[in-house]
Amino acid sequence: MPNKTAKPAAKATVAKPAAAKAPAAKPAAPKAPVAAAPAKTPVAAKPAAKPAAAPKVEEKKVVTQRQGFKANEFVVYPAHGVGQILAIEEQEIAGAKLELFVINFIKDKMTLRVPTAKVANVGMRKLSEPALVKKALETLKGRARVKRTMWSRRAQEYEAKINSGDIVAIAEVVRDLYRSESQPEQSYSERQLYEAALDRLSREIAVVQHSTETEAVKEIEAQLAKSPRRANAKAEAADGEADSDADGDTDDTDGDDTTVADEAA
Repeated sequence: MPNKTAKPAAKATVAKPAAAKAPAAKPAAPKAPVAAAPAKTPVAAKPAAKPAAAPKVEEKKVVTQRQGFKANEFVVYPAHGVGQILAIEEQEIAGAKLELFVINFIKDKMTLRVPTAKVANVGMRKLSEPALVKKALETLKGRARVKRTMWSRRAQEYEAKINSGDIVAIAEVVRDLYRSESQPEQSYSERQLYEAALDRLSREIAVVQHSTETEAVKEIEAQLAKSPRRANAKAEAADGEADSDADGDTDDTDGDDTTVADEAA
C-alpha cells in the first residue's frame, strides 16, 4: 500500500545576501617617540618692591667765603655774642638756592644757620679791632652813669645795649651795673644783666687778645677798680647814709638797689 503520509515539500530557502565585510583595520602607524618635557627653569623670585625714595629736598655745596666772612672765622652775632663760622653752605630747597653761614657758639652749645643775604639785617660783624677793644676797656674806668628813671625802663635800655653787639655800649653796661664789695648788693635782675654784659665783653676780648675768658674777666675787673668812683666808694656810701638820715628817706624812688652815689653820678 502506498505510504499515505507524504513528506511535505521542503521549503525553498532564500539565501540572504551576505553582509558586506568590514574592511580590515589598517595597522596602527607606529607612534613617534614623545620627547621628554624640558625641565622647567626655576623662576627667580621677584625682588621685593623698593620703598619709595624720599623726595630730594636739598643739595649742599660748600663755599669758603661770602659777604666778607670766611669759614673758621670768629664773628659777633649780636643776639648771642661771639661765635665761629664752621662752614658756608649753598643749599637748594624746593628749587631755590640759599646760602647759609653755619655758626657755632661753643659756650652755649648751639649751632645757628644764618642766610648770607641777611647778615647786615641781623648786625653780624667781625671781631673788634684791638684799638676798639682798648677803648672799651678805657670806658670801664669812667664814672657810672645811672639815669633817674624807673628800673624797668633802665633794664630795657641795658638789654638793648647788650644785644646791639657794640663792644663799647656793652662796656658801658658793665661799668654802670658793677658793684664792688664795699657797695650795696645788686638786685637779682641787675645781677643777671651785669653777668650777661660781662660774658659778652669778656668773650670778645679773650678772642681778640688770644687769651682765656678768665684772664679777660680779671682784666675787666682791674679796669673797673681804677674808676675814681670805685676808689672813693666807701666815702660816697658814708655820705649817702648821712644824706638819707638827714632827709628821712632815700633817693631810690623806684625801689631798686641804686644808691644815692649812683644817682649823683
